[in-house]
Amino acid sequence: MSQSLFTRFYPIAAIATTPKAVQTLQPLCQSINATLFVPESLSNSQNAQIYTGSLKEHIASIWNEYRAFVFCMATGAVVRLIASLLDDKSRDPAVIVLDQNGYFVNSLCSGHQGGADELTRLIAHQLGATPILTGASTSLDLPGIDVLGLPFGWCKGSGDWTGVSAAISRGETVQVIQEVGSMLWQDNLPKGHPFYFGFPEINESISPKARIWISATRRQFAPDAKLPKVQWHPRVLWVGIGCERGTSRKLIEDAIAQVCQRYHLAIEAIAGIATIELKADEVGLLDYCRDRNFPLKTFDAETLRQVNVPNPSSIVAQEVGTPSVAEAAAILGGLGENLSIQNPKSEIQNPKSKIQNPLIVPKQIIKQDSEPGAVTVAIALSNLEYTGRTGQLLLVGTGPGNLEQITPAAKTAMTGADAIIGYSLYLELIESLLRPGQIIESLPITQERQRAQRAIELAQWGLTVAVVSSGDCGIYGMAGLVMEELQAKGWDGITPKVEVFPGITAAISAAARVGTPLMHDFCTISLSDLLTPWEVIVKRLEAAAMGDFVTALYNPRSQTRTQQIITAQQIFLKHRNLNTPVAIVRSVYRPDEQIVLTTLKEMLEHPIDMLTTVLIGNSSTRTYADWIITPRGYYSTYVN
Repeated sequence: MSQSLFTRFYPIAAIATTPKAVQTLQPLCQSINATLFVPESLSNSQNAQIYTGSLKEHIASIWNEYRAFVFCMATGAVVRLIASLLDDKSRDPAVIVLDQNGYFVNSLCSGHQGGADELTRLIAHQLGATPILTGASTSLDLPGIDVLGLPFGWCKGSGDWTGVSAAISRGETVQVIQEVGSMLWQDNLPKGHPFYFGFPEINESISPKARIWISATRRQFAPDAKLPKVQWHPRVLWVGIGCERGTSRKLIEDAIAQVCQRYHLAIEAIAGIATIELKADEVGLLDYCRDRNFPLKTFDAETLRQVNVPNPSSIVAQEVGTPSVAEAAAILGGLGENLSIQNPKSEIQNPKSKIQNPLIVPKQIIKQDSEPGAVTVAIALSNLEYTGRTGQLLLVGTGPGNLEQITPAAKTAMTGADAIIGYSLYLELIESLLRPGQIIESLPITQERQRAQRAIELAQWGLTVAVVSSGDCGIYGMAGLVMEELQAKGWDGITPKVEVFPGITAAISAAARVGTPLMHDFCTISLSDLLTPWEVIVKRLEAAAMGDFVTALYNPRSQTRTQQIITAQQIFLKHRNLNTPVAIVRSVYRPDEQIVLTTLKEMLEHPIDMLTTVLIGNSSTRTYADWIITPRGYYSTYVN
């Protein structure tokens, strides 16, 4: 199980007060790296910390040290324990409650901003439990408006968040004005959502009850306004800085704030700072970037000199080798992010998605009598927001298609991902595992490489992306293609982070439905020649048949590819008895599952298609009471 999906909730405290609760929480705490607290009466509990005195006093003492609390006790008792500690949902930790048997996981407090709803889903999948989510947005299949932009690194601005959330929960029309930032969230809204995008035409009878601004501009909302409004700030502004040596951090900060205020821009919309390489060691600049958690991009003079700017300076050119530092650096900083990250199939277009001139604030020179130095500030607008996150690729095998056959780790990975990419059939099979707000993209069955490229693109941007395959993702699945594409792009093996979640492959799931046909040495061969030359496939069929391997045939027959399965039968008939047991298993573990037990001679008399796995026994395989058995050894059955 991937602990990385739980890192945003760290540190996590878990509380158990009975032996049964300890039994439920101990394995969970080990798998998600949580700290388990138990009373002195349970001091013999392994991997647990002992608290003394009352539990209420203990919770109060650690309340501000943890971002999430997982209680395994009665919900009413938890409410009484934490009631006096609750302050504000934007600051309170996530609070989760489990019953002692681990059947139910309840999101109690801070469901959205604290992440309790997401943590509840993750823990529920880890335990095989039922998540209990009572928030209005969940029932409407909508992302919480107060966490909408978190996957994209957006910053919350001011506004009446409670008022807008209430309007959404009532299903009232909410106007969305999005000027910058990714629109992927719009592509993944359910039918009948309450959002209206843009400005109503004069002749339209649309009367919004709330408004959401998604912009780099800071708007001032009247506190007594009847229409509740909120604003999100995608990080799309790149601030170019030029400064004298020794300029103070305070002057740099004041200069940026002054320019942003003059042009009505939000500090929260700043993606990062850009400057010339000569300033890479400027102490005031480094301190400002560190304190604000801004990335610092530097460019050499030659690169900056190639940028056309509106206000070049011959004096600056004489001093540092380029006629522009602030304007040129801002433009280059923004252009570095100007990629297309929208849904390739989306009909929604951001009117500002193709920026011709990214410079929106020409250079401004700021000085203060009380501070040493001088600062030049310019600001450019990027197409693509800076997420500030390290992306992950989760390569997930979903098994044969039945939810019960998916591993808890794979379920957790899919629930925790920001985006899920796969073939439409596979996405339909896991639909109940998906959560509101996730980016779901399906590409046709012939576009596997495009799926891999899309997943890498989103992960490099900073999202956690689950790429799903049926069966095991590493056996004829998407994992290999993703790794190939990463290698082709010069991946460093670190960023984005890659994790592989195995699944029950077709051969194993089909075998489980018919007995023990794979008990001895076996192999799998795909009959599809789309990626493998047919001559190579024939060579492998000959080797498997001659070597007496139990053989699972994948992709045995399509509408246009019908001869391959016939040739495979002919090859095995040269080396196997006519009555060798064969299992033909279609759509295993799915509602339309079909199973046929037959022989090598008669196998082609039954329907076989791309959803079928064909299992051919070896020389010792037998049929008994409608089961196929391959003995563990040849000692009494093998004949030369």
